[in-house]
Amino acid sequence: MTPLAGSVALITGASRGIGAAVAVELARLGAHCILTARTQGGLEETDDAIRAAGGAATLLPLDLDRQAAELDMLGPSIVQRFGRLDILVHAAALLPKLTPVAHIEPKDWAASIGVNLTAAWRLIRSCDPPLRAAPAGRAVFLTDRAEPAAYWGLYAAPKAGAAHLALCWAAEVARTSLRVNLALPPPTATRLRRIAFPGEDAARLAAPADLAPAIAALCLPSEQRHGQIIALGQG
Repeated sequence: MTPLAGSVALITGASRGIGAAVAVELARLGAHCILTARTQGGLEETDDAIRAAGGAATLLPLDLDRQAAELDMLGPSIVQRFGRLDILVHAAALLPKLTPVAHIEPKDWAASIGVNLTAAWRLIRSCDPPLRAAPAGRAVFLTDRAEPAAYWGLYAAPKAGAAHLALCWAAEVARTSLRVNLALPPPTATRLRRIAFPGEDAARLAAPADLAPAIAALCLPSEQRHGQIIALGQG
C-alpha cells in the first residue's frame, strides 16, 4: 500500500515550480491532492502530471491575497467535501519589487505581506483544527534564507515573519500528533528565482522535481521531526 493512501493534502503554489513537483510526488504516494494557485492553466498542467503518475487531484484556483474569505473557509470546506485534511504544504510565494526600504510603496507592501505572510496566518487558522484531528497531521512551509540585504526588505521581512509564525505554531501544537516543519530549499530553477536572478545559469541549480521527494517525506506519518528548519539538498 502506498504510504499516503486515503489521505488528503492541500498544496499552495501548485501551478508550477516546487509546489507543483511536491503535489505530483504526494499524489504518487497515494494522497488526494487539492491544488491551489492563481492560474487555472498551471493547475491543469499539474493535474495532467498527477494523472500521468496515477494520482488524483482537485483544482482550486485561488488568489491568496485577494480571496481572504475563501482562504478562511478552506479548511472547513475541505473537511465538508472530503471528510479530512492530513497534509498542508504551503509553497506559494510572491517576489515583489527589489527596492530600497524607504521607497517601498504601500500597495507593494500590502501585496507582499498578503501573499508572503498573511496567507500563512490564514492557512494556519483555517487548517489547524482538521490537521490536529488527523491521525498524523503534517504541515510543511517552504521558507527562504531571506537574509537582510540591500533592496530585499520587501521580500525578506514577510518571509522571515512567516517562518517565525510557523515555528510559533509548531511550539503550540508540540503535544499533539501534528508535526510542523519548515523546508529550506537550495537555489532552485523556479520562475521566481529566474525573475530575481535573470543572468543565472539555471542548469547549475537544483530542479524542483529533485527536491520533491525530501519535502514529501516530511509529510509521511513516519516523520517525527517537529519545529525544525530542514535544509534540503544537503546530500
